[in-house]
Amino acid sequence: MDDRKYLTAEEVSDRYRGSISVGTLRNWRAMRIGPAYIKIGKAVLYPVEVLEAWDQKNMVTCRVSKRLTIDASE
Repeated sequence: MDDRKYLTAEEVSDRYRGSISVGTLRNWRAMRIGPAYIKIGKAVLYPVEVLEAWDQKNMVTCRVSKRLTIDASE
């Protein structure tokens, strides 16, 4: 049995709290950008593990402010 989980475009939009719309996902698929997906017939599915990897790839890390390190030591 396959333990992988897949999300529909609507569920992906919900996962990102609507900041990525279903239409945006559709446009990204047409331009071959955004998270990878699987297409079976007309169904478009996004593997959760691929979305998690895509999240990590797009994570923005901030540098620590020198002022914060001084304030923390006081």
